[in-house]
Amino acid sequence: MAAPTDEEGTENAAILLMSLGEEEAAEIFKHLAPKEVQRLGETIAKMKAVSRERVDTVFEKFEALAASESLLVADTNEYVKSVLRKALGEDKANLLIDRILQGSDITGIESLKWMDPSSVAELLRNEHPQIVAAILVHLEFDQAADILKLFTERQRNEVLIRIATLDGIQPAALKDLNEVMSKVLAGGDRTKKASLGGVKTTAEILNMLGSSIETSVLDFVREADNDLAQKIMDNMFTFDDVEKIDDKGIQALLKEVQSESLVIALKGATPAMRDKVFKNMSTRAAETLKEDLESRGPVRLSEVESEQKEMLKIVRRLVDEGQIVLAGGGDEQFV
Repeated sequence: MAAPTDEEGTENAAILLMSLGEEEAAEIFKHLAPKEVQRLGETIAKMKAVSRERVDTVFEKFEALAASESLLVADTNEYVKSVLRKALGEDKANLLIDRILQGSDITGIESLKWMDPSSVAELLRNEHPQIVAAILVHLEFDQAADILKLFTERQRNEVLIRIATLDGIQPAALKDLNEVMSKVLAGGDRTKKASLGGVKTTAEILNMLGSSIETSVLDFVREADNDLAQKIMDNMFTFDDVEKIDDKGIQALLKEVQSESLVIALKGATPAMRDKVFKNMSTRAAETLKEDLESRGPVRLSEVESEQKEMLKIVRRLVDEGQIVLAGGGDEQFV
């Protein structure tokens, strides 16, 4: 049986919740993330009538899924603590427990996920950029981007350069950070590990901010640290993302890439990526490329990555020229 699509899965969950009744559904909602609550709420609001057959199908799927699951431990946090203390002793175990369960003291930060961007921006506006950076990395990329849009350009740049250089958050620092937020917030009890920040997080947020802000931020970072700016750019659009370009864009890209470079770049590509390229070539050209890939011996990883980066440079140029369109940008434009 084919796996349900995201939309179908959300509808199935909505049907199940509506069938349970208000009190039971409310208890389930308490354990969901803000985006999950919003998505389910919107789906329920749109569903006016559901066939008896669809309801029965949802119940059957849920029953089968529930039957396949087994609860091994009632409280996994307590289980980890108990096992480690018995194995390592109190002192050594406590050091590890702090790292394993280090999100247990971010309830105030976690509650920000339920607030609208303007309210969060107002709360953080006068905080030090380092504190703002440490808080934003706990939020979804799009929410962080929406908050940053409400900052001044200088504030935004200062925060993003700190996110890019953030290398995780220690448990003690998380406690201090949460004390800052607890002055104005009351939190829930959901947790999140703190191996956050870095160039990838910065790149993901920039992808949501749109082209004009992206340019401003990268120029600011480049002045302070050119290598860091390049690392952020490298993470903003990776070679794997080429697969997401539409067919017209792939065809434009292939016109610009030399055959030899394409062969080397595709040596490190996924099967899906290769298929995307093959289907946008003539039958003869695709067969020739397949033969070249099969006959080519091992290629150094550094060579593969070098050719892939050259292809990404071409992609960026074609985007600037309007020949390739990437859906993105928090400013609701195509960049």
